[in-house]
Amino acid sequence: MDAEGRLLEDLDPDQLGAVTAPRGPVCVLAGAGTGKTRTITRRIAYLVDRGHVAPGQVLAVTFTKRAAGEMRTRLRALGVSGAQAVTFHAAALRQLRYFWPRVVGDAPWELLDGKLRLVGQAANRLGAPTSAESLRDLASEIEWAKASLVTPDDYPVAVSKARRDVPLPAEQISRVYQGYEQLKTRARMLDFDDLLLHTAAILEEHSDVAVEFRDRYRCFVVDEYQDVTPLQQRVLDGWLGGRDDLTVVGDANQTIYSFAGASPRPLLDFPRRFPEAVVVRLERDYRSTPEVVSLANQVIGAARDRPAGSRLRLIGLRPPGPVPMFSEFDDEPTEAQAVAERVGALLRNGVAASEIAILYRVNAQSEAYEQALTEKQIPYQVRGGERFFARPEIRQAMMSLRSAAGGAPTAELPTVVREVLKPHGLSLEPPTGGAQRERWESLLALVELAEELDSVTPGADLARFVGELEMRAEAQHPPTVEGVTLASLHAAKGLEWDAVFLIGLTDGTVPIQHADTDEAAIEEERRLLYVGVTRAREHLWLSWSLSRTAGGRRSRRRSRFLYGLLPEDHPAARSIGGASREAGPARRAVRVECRVCGDALTSTPAIKLGRCATCPSDVDEELLERLKKWRAARAKQLRVPPYVVFTDTTLTAIAEQRPADTGGLVAISGIGPSKLDKYGADVLALVKGGAGVGST
Repeated sequence: MDAEGRLLEDLDPDQLGAVTAPRGPVCVLAGAGTGKTRTITRRIAYLVDRGHVAPGQVLAVTFTKRAAGEMRTRLRALGVSGAQAVTFHAAALRQLRYFWPRVVGDAPWELLDGKLRLVGQAANRLGAPTSAESLRDLASEIEWAKASLVTPDDYPVAVSKARRDVPLPAEQISRVYQGYEQLKTRARMLDFDDLLLHTAAILEEHSDVAVEFRDRYRCFVVDEYQDVTPLQQRVLDGWLGGRDDLTVVGDANQTIYSFAGASPRPLLDFPRRFPEAVVVRLERDYRSTPEVVSLANQVIGAARDRPAGSRLRLIGLRPPGPVPMFSEFDDEPTEAQAVAERVGALLRNGVAASEIAILYRVNAQSEAYEQALTEKQIPYQVRGGERFFARPEIRQAMMSLRSAAGGAPTAELPTVVREVLKPHGLSLEPPTGGAQRERWESLLALVELAEELDSVTPGADLARFVGELEMRAEAQHPPTVEGVTLASLHAAKGLEWDAVFLIGLTDGTVPIQHADTDEAAIEEERRLLYVGVTRAREHLWLSWSLSRTAGGRRSRRRSRFLYGLLPEDHPAARSIGGASREAGPARRAVRVECRVCGDALTSTPAIKLGRCATCPSDVDEELLERLKKWRAARAKQLRVPPYVVFTDTTLTAIAEQRPADTGGLVAISGIGPSKLDKYGADVLALVKGGAGVGST
């Protein structure tokens, strides 16, 4: 077989179409597991073999060093040496170093190892918070702004337009951003975003440099094109200079980095920008069993307002495998123990530990699973994050808890723990910023562990709790070995395992709570679940628990994204929320209808309100204001965040439906017997025009 024959063997018809497409614009819409890396490396090799381009004229870029390394390895195996396969930043750094003496004339500026030191200096000068979490959040905002081509002056307007949750007032972040840029320039240093900004500027402003570069590189390939930022697109446009020898590969269904400035729009608009482009859809899935593929299609098929370019429907080509498992548990410790037992069974059946992953939405969820695996002596590794007890905020919190353990108890254990952790950032309301939010969630996990100990050992004091934490911490530091992977859904992108456990799938976690008011953010959360499902080759387990702590109140609801996915005879399909504990045989999921138009309601907010989001609201604004004031007072009395009493959506539902008795009150989704006992009399009094106990 000749070289061309070897390049084209074992390709399916769609892959073959992408590989042999004429030189020019090509858009490959590649679903998960469809062989995109194989396809684009074969395309590069095919263009070289046919003499359309020399290896040294090829520049292929992707987003991670791991992906770039895999591309280089495959190209070498195909006999292509000299083609560059690098990340965007690595390509820009190489070009900047080469052209800097000609354009700038002095010694190249040094590259910053990280932003935090200079961000800290800028924040300190302006009186902004300088905790580690605050600085990480400020650095993230600066990175988002630069990736989005937003200047310091334009930042406040840009975040408002993007409806972006920001960790500090936008004007304050803008000033820190400005101060950071000034400090960096005075120090004659560049950050990683500057590599792209300066590369784009040089190509745009120096025609001689642009001519030399474009003479050197003739053929461009961009992997994971759905993750491109406006800044990266600007660099790519500078590289192209009006030419069209460009192949892009991506999947809009896997866009999960919008918070960092990524957008699928360039991928979706590619055929409009290049009307003559060849567009190829890869939908044959070689990674996962038909059962896993079917579930993935169901997850993403429920997405709203999907653009045409994202409507890929995967076709599973592997032999049939086990049906995905759905499991509901009373509490999180029980869920974690069941997952650990199932992991143990897989190991006994010959599945390698390195081929098993437990994936979660937020890093704070890892602790229960670290504990459960440790108890069963199953080795594990945490990917993309530190083990729970190794996190700085947890180490600092434990030091404070030890110091406070000598004092006489003045309240129940969970209350004492909350008080000790307040100075560490455990506020009543969760922060909006990323790093601060993660810290808050980790600290809240400690409080929930205290609640768990208090429920099983009434009267346990702080010293007992600290001892429990130290035992857990010691047990979870075995020697680092190859083991089961624990990772967030974001960290799992681009990876795959034989067996995947998607855990903690409750509303408020998947989708994350702070996404609940933004439809675009909700859809990104759905795509994140889709990414998780498509990581599994054969075994897939989806689970959730109704309570955080053992013996706790079962107030959680399974994720809205699972609605319609569970088999109708599954016990957890008994109710929309999955929290029903009624006796008797399982029954079909209950249809909840809009009280205005009669359409079926599926999202949690709509179910709570009893109407579609688009149907008119008849909310009593005065009643809603009274309810909010009452909630604030009760939350302060109970020393809990206000949403623990009632969420904003539940208060709105009350103010719209104005229940006259307990029957009308419990008919509102989210108000069960426990909340009726605690707050029912107050709420009914408020509806009737009273003040309610604890109101001001």
